[in-house]
Amino acid sequence: MNENIKIDPYGFREYDARWLYEKDINQSGMENLGRGLGTQIKIHTKKANPRIIVGHDYRSYSEEIKSALKKGLLSTGCNIEDIGLSLSPMVYFAQFNLDADAVAMVTASHNENGWTGVKMGIKKGLTHAPEEMKELKEITLDKKFTKGEGNEKQIKDFDKIYKDDLIIKNKIKKKIKAVVACGNGTAGVFAPDILRGIGCEVIELDCNLDWNFPKYNPNPEDLEMLHEIAKVVKENHADIGFGFDGDGDRVGVIDDKGNEIFSDKIGLLIARNLSGKHKNSKFVVDVKSTGLYSKDKILIENNCETIYWKTGHSHIKRKVNSEKALAGFEKSGHFFFNQPLGYGYDDGINSAIQVCHLLDNQNKKMSEIISELPNTFQTPTMAPFCKDEEKYLVVEELVKKIKNLQENKTVIDGQVINDILTVNGVRFSFEDGSWGLIRASSNKPSLVIVTESPTSDERKKKIFDFIDELLKETGKIGEYDQKI
Repeated sequence: MNENIKIDPYGFREYDARWLYEKDINQSGMENLGRGLGTQIKIHTKKANPRIIVGHDYRSYSEEIKSALKKGLLSTGCNIEDIGLSLSPMVYFAQFNLDADAVAMVTASHNENGWTGVKMGIKKGLTHAPEEMKELKEITLDKKFTKGEGNEKQIKDFDKIYKDDLIIKNKIKKKIKAVVACGNGTAGVFAPDILRGIGCEVIELDCNLDWNFPKYNPNPEDLEMLHEIAKVVKENHADIGFGFDGDGDRVGVIDDKGNEIFSDKIGLLIARNLSGKHKNSKFVVDVKSTGLYSKDKILIENNCETIYWKTGHSHIKRKVNSEKALAGFEKSGHFFFNQPLGYGYDDGINSAIQVCHLLDNQNKKMSEIISELPNTFQTPTMAPFCKDEEKYLVVEELVKKIKNLQENKTVIDGQVINDILTVNGVRFSFEDGSWGLIRASSNKPSLVIVTESPTSDERKKKIFDFIDELLKETGKIGEYDQKI
């Protein structure tokens, strides 16, 4: 069997691993990934038989992939505690609840069918960062595996423990009518129960599990999914609409009027809501997020600080942890709540719960609460194709170009660039608070483009046109997934 080991090195991404199943990885490849991960866990924990929590999402092939991964883990001496069909946050929670040494969740999140992957972590509440991914890749591809004998046990009904943990501490007083959309992904067997449990009236949308994703991929950044939620919110006169991704660590939010609220704005509302009770707190947001945090009057009044950091759930999670921030918000809908609100990892359902608390605390509709934020014009996240092996070099060149434009005081739509942030690609800002972002996607062969302007929709478009021209000049950019 081992002659035919297929495992594409490009599958090792910045903070998780993703492959097209059978084409880029086969069962023997997945078994070797298990051996690599098991070896890595033993190195870091210095234990002969570390305990590892394993779960899988609801795709037709996830269980057979999980079996191969477990076989590899067992051969290194890891003891497996399998919690079965799971959300990523349920696996993270299990590590705390069962006090285990590591986690491995078989999921490709919201990626199209055919994709598989693993989200893994050793330190509680954190997932692999680039350094751990690099180490795992080397161990796996060089086959530097340790040997041992592990055992396996099935943990039954762990979903109930996870659900109860969120329900018990989050009861709400108001009867909030919520549309809960799961795009036929795994969140369908969790989110409705939990939100009902805290006291919401729930209207389910595509909550039955169907691994073919008959309507669209369960991705709260996908406009098709958001439009569908908006329609159901309006038809039912609901207070709020929630859309969860395939493995339940992200949420998208629709207000009572059917308007999509970008997650970075939701984060700002939650941060405002928390800042009164938790003064002097830090919040971490990613470079794709709105510029409003840095000048927000309520956060400033409550002496709260916002740090802009690298996009990616693993990066934000670690930054929240190292800065001891109260919460972190990512534009893609990953939210992280630290103690006392959570365990620091991203859980889409806990994020939805925090939005319910926001509504519970204020005698206003969601659309009224959002209208209190200064208006900004923001593009969706756009991803033009760029080869995996070229994307980082393309971005490096563009960073240089934009620095030159700043130094030469080049005028773009009537303004010069006054600030450049390069923690992750390049985010360049103007006097009026408008900004543009160019970075390499960490899990797809593409770049990521976002622009925002507090001044006008026209200006947002002009900044995008400027970026689009720069990209065309490289000659290395293909089609966009969506474009304004």
